[in-house]
Amino acid sequence: VTAPPPPPSRTPPLRLGLGLRLRVRLSVGVWNSVVRNPPPARGGTMSRIGVLRIRSQMGTWRVKDIDGAMTVRELMDRVATEKSLSLSENERLCASPSGSDPLPLDAGLASLNVKHGDMLYIMLTEENQVAHEEAKAPRKVDADGNVRAQEYADGAGRRGFRPGMLPLRAMKMQWTLTDFLDMDARFVFKMKRQEDAACAGVDMETNVARDFQQALRQTAFQQCRVGYLYGTFTDDNKVKVKCLYEPPQRGTAVDVELLEDPREDTVEKLAALLGLRRVGWIFGHPPREEGFHFASPEVFMAAEQQLEAAGGIGDTPFVTIKVTCNAEGLASVEGFQVSKQCMEMVAEGALEIGENPGDCAVNETFTAIVEGKEAKEVNNNFFLINVAISQYEADDMVYSFPVANREELGTTQGQPDLRAQIESAGKQGWCVAQNLTLTRSLSLTLNPKP
Repeated sequence: VTAPPPPPSRTPPLRLGLGLRLRVRLSVGVWNSVVRNPPPARGGTMSRIGVLRIRSQMGTWRVKDIDGAMTVRELMDRVATEKSLSLSENERLCASPSGSDPLPLDAGLASLNVKHGDMLYIMLTEENQVAHEEAKAPRKVDADGNVRAQEYADGAGRRGFRPGMLPLRAMKMQWTLTDFLDMDARFVFKMKRQEDAACAGVDMETNVARDFQQALRQTAFQQCRVGYLYGTFTDDNKVKVKCLYEPPQRGTAVDVELLEDPREDTVEKLAALLGLRRVGWIFGHPPREEGFHFASPEVFMAAEQQLEAAGGIGDTPFVTIKVTCNAEGLASVEGFQVSKQCMEMVAEGALEIGENPGDCAVNETFTAIVEGKEAKEVNNNFFLINVAISQYEADDMVYSFPVANREELGTTQGQPDLRAQIESAGKQGWCVAQNLTLTRSLSLTLNPKP
């Protein structure tokens, strides 16, 4: 019997597997040690930091390629150069937002343990904040060939939804065609004449109108003058004027400047005690060319007064009375209101006082359509509505006491005037209510000067 041949010789699998695993583990360990802890390289690259963040009132800046050997002073000089700043001694880099621990100027960043991604802080002066904003602004070449920072208004007309407005995306991210059209319609005014005034008519006390004309005649109608009318509104939307108050003012042949009035509140309170309210205003001016009724400031004054009386854009009987004279020297007294569209345009800022006094300029943000065409100006007569005036004589009023605030016209108030007014009551005298009511222009009860 022959014995079977021996099995072929081979290396035990356990020993080979163990050696392979040992070699793989050794290779991975060496690789990790090299990658995670690289050996020092020549040239000092171990001092390289990378990126630092600098926070100021203007935001956070990233400063790249920072070397650990760089000093704090050198870092500040670099920030000043990149951000167009002029740093003073009090503007220092600090490790904390409070600014209580400024870093030494001559110390190296590596010695201060500053690492990649660290945040440093600096408090800038107002001048540097402005300089930084101007440096970020786009540049433009002016008419003299100088390059300067472009102001907001220079680019707003191109980028904004309308001149002076933000871009659409800055208002909201998504717009539909309906949204856009509704938005645009808010800034477009199609000019329409208003045929009927909210005021049905004015009953003007004869002596009030006559006395205001007399003040204008003292300057031969060559000086503008204004006053406030007090009375009542009737149930049928009429105005009944009973007295007048002229505030302190300085008039010229072109316009009038209203001065500060220390008695303004007193006038309003006194009128309220008498059951009166401000129902209109009156102005006088030198003769003008035919068809020129209101200057732009007078349109604005009328609109603002109506807005105040109506508490917004709405109907009100508040009236404007205009007094002037013609070429023959005959005085004319006319009543007006401005249209609700004019009130709305003034309230929205769509109108401005332009170079031509007979027209109101249209703000560039808005569009005015006149007879189907865009117009940069709107004639003032387009806003005016005539109001009928009738006169009456009040049987409970006396008109002999001098009007206040007419010193520049030579009219003063004194004790003789007060004595004459009191003596005019006769033996019957006046009660307190009568004494308050029987006055012209509220002048008697406004503390006459001795």
